[in-house]
Amino acid sequence: MKLVAIDLDGTLLSSECTISDFNKKAIRDVQEQGNAIVISSGRSLHDTKKILKLADIDCPIISGNGAITCYSDKIIQQQTISEAILSELIKLIEKMDVYYEVYTNEGIFIKGDRKDILNDEIQNIQGDSAWAKDLVEIQYSQHNIHFVQNDLELTTSKMEPYKVFVFSFDMMKLDTLKRILSDRDDISITTSGAQKLELGNNKASKGNALLFLADYLGVSLKDTVAIGDNLNDVSMFEVAGISIAMENGEAAAKEKAHYITKHCNNDGVGYALGKYVLEKSFSSN
Repeated sequence: MKLVAIDLDGTLLSSECTISDFNKKAIRDVQEQGNAIVISSGRSLHDTKKILKLADIDCPIISGNGAITCYSDKIIQQQTISEAILSELIKLIEKMDVYYEVYTNEGIFIKGDRKDILNDEIQNIQGDSAWAKDLVEIQYSQHNIHFVQNDLELTTSKMEPYKVFVFSFDMMKLDTLKRILSDRDDISITTSGAQKLELGNNKASKGNALLFLADYLGVSLKDTVAIGDNLNDVSMFEVAGISIAMENGEAAAKEKAHYITKHCNNDGVGYALGKYVLEKSFSSN
């Protein structure tokens, strides 16, 4: 049996956030051969579940950049952020006046006034571009979003936070925040795009989650495959037996991959599954 970890955004999902029939069929073919598929995403567990349900894909999930591993609809591994660390991060992020979201076991929580910050950045930095507005709308189209009025609702409830997502068009602010946090050994820092910074438990990574799931399923690492496009996928590439980057992927991700597959808008996942897992040659119509 092989274990295949597939990223969502920029990988299985097209730029229109859809999953092609060709990719769906390739996933089913892999599963029907007795192999395991796991979707490994930086998205929240709730959001990932909804996307897969709509696509009629049934498989394990790694979410929050490796913070949560879900198998047979049960969480079998999680790396959460302590209340103290979350409070510190929120204070720092608020001080820098950037947009953020907190991913928890109960969904995604957003301070009610945060969207105003993004709108101001779009006006002042991006020149009111449609591209920037689309990125913002993607964030607000996520499943199971909750709006809160103050920090106490985020740090004193019974929620189990596992990721803090920072989003800004102000590269100077993002770079400053990353520099401030880079010396800390109690959090993980990664990204899935130039405007994004993703913070979590220091043990949380897609690579660590893939290691855990492979051991859980009794799959040798040489029989694991990882497919992704961005920096938060590199940790998977470093442990998988075969690593495959998307044609549209970041250069740093491509450099770490064994192979490059087609663009996410051209059935790159299905092509990679056919060539490197199913070991047959086929092309999309």
